[in-house]
Amino acid sequence: MLVTTATDKIKLVIVEDESLYRDLLRVALSQHPNFHVVGAYGDGVAALEAMRHLDTDVAILDIDLRSALNGVQLGLLLRQRWPTLGIVLLSNHGDPQFLSSLPSEVLTGWSYLLKKSVSDVHALQRAIEGATVGLVVLDPQLAGSMRPRPGGALSRLTPRQQEILALIAQGFSNAAIAEQLTLAEKSVENQINLLYQQLGIDRGRNALHPRVKAVLTYLQESRFSVPEATPARPVHV
Repeated sequence: MLVTTATDKIKLVIVEDESLYRDLLRVALSQHPNFHVVGAYGDGVAALEAMRHLDTDVAILDIDLRSALNGVQLGLLLRQRWPTLGIVLLSNHGDPQFLSSLPSEVLTGWSYLLKKSVSDVHALQRAIEGATVGLVVLDPQLAGSMRPRPGGALSRLTPRQQEILALIAQGFSNAAIAEQLTLAEKSVENQINLLYQQLGIDRGRNALHPRVKAVLTYLQESRFSVPEATPARPVHV
């Protein structure tokens, strides 16, 4: 978890067209000690205008905005203006594979959560903090439903390496992965180095962070069953 003071909390903007859900999300995030909500808006045009005057670290966007801009379009416009801004996309539908087709200059710092997962404060925190530091973080339920494509790069990984890669995709740090799997952190580091080698990720030459490249490979080389859409539940932080 990031350690913050009153002056260095992660500053958030929320763009959600459902007013009740927007208010619930704003109140819940405002109660978190590491987050500060600096604005909440019902459409992308209003958010674009208002954010010119705001200091923002992460924008939390409903992917299905019923306005001139959807969440992806808004995210791309925001990243054109503020290249280091983190983006967290919220959706009722499980299809994050478009992340791997984003322009290379904006590939980092995107997270994708199902709205029903927002009630999991730890998943929401990993998504926000991952976007802040330029990672790509996926919804836990989606990551858990992914399976390697037969004959693909992921099929060459051991079951343990596949398990670790799924946790990397959910935004877990090495220490948190070690805790989840009851392993020594050094063992986790060794396994991650091996899976990088298996996936052909050269940490010395690749312009992308190796964790980002690993998650994008995970998306490209996986097939998954789409979780059934369910109404979003209130989030309690």
